[in-house]
Amino acid sequence: MDSNLEISFLSLLMSTGLLVIAVLVDYKEKLHLGNDIFIAGVRAVIQLFAIGYILKYVIQIDNFFLTLAMVLFIVFNAGYNAHKRSKGLDHSLIISLTAIGTGTALTLGVMIVSGVIEWIPSQIVPITGMIASNAMVAIGLTFQALNNKFTDQRQQVLEKLALGANEKQASMSIIRASVKTGMSPSIDRTKTVGLVSLPGMMSGLIFAGVNPTAAIRYQIVVMFMLIAVTSIASFIASYLGYREYYNDRNQLRV
Repeated sequence: MDSNLEISFLSLLMSTGLLVIAVLVDYKEKLHLGNDIFIAGVRAVIQLFAIGYILKYVIQIDNFFLTLAMVLFIVFNAGYNAHKRSKGLDHSLIISLTAIGTGTALTLGVMIVSGVIEWIPSQIVPITGMIASNAMVAIGLTFQALNNKFTDQRQQVLEKLALGANEKQASMSIIRASVKTGMSPSIDRTKTVGLVSLPGMMSGLIFAGVNPTAAIRYQIVVMFMLIAVTSIASFIASYLGYREYYNDRNQLRV
């Protein structure tokens, strides 16, 4: 490895100063996020070291079922973390797993069938991580939007129900707004790619000596992939999630 790419332990330790800056901002503004920032930093270090060595082992073994297990592990963790952002929504774990699992399966399926990637761990695992993480963020935003909209527009929903609308008709504006909220980050990211953000995959491939045209093609596929999976995940989460705001009599829950 190029010595310029190596980071010494001392350099890594000094970089924690960046985390200290975030803690100082938290302290000054009394945001009460200090513990979360510290825990997030510690977890990131432990998890990255652990998954780095596990991924190296999985790539070396190159076993179909071991690769599938890694995919399922990533999807489950993404679904579980999305579920934790649901603010107590019933069946949110099942909804999250269904949305992320479906979006991941469809997106990976299209990419494999089209020949963009192959079922080998060095390609499948990183791509699955990108897909599932973006779907997780989209679902978290979708759950948040559903909760806020049903709280803010409760009276409007009740009026629609009183006028004879069913629960889907009364909730349609909220469903659409929630899907839009979940999709917005990936759309905005795609609009500004290359202008504001330099995509990691394209830059990494170019640094590795890959032809820029090939690297750009891969990055285009990745951006389209992320829009697709966030739209699928947001759509499924919204249409499954809104029903949880009604009881068995199709009445809006208190």
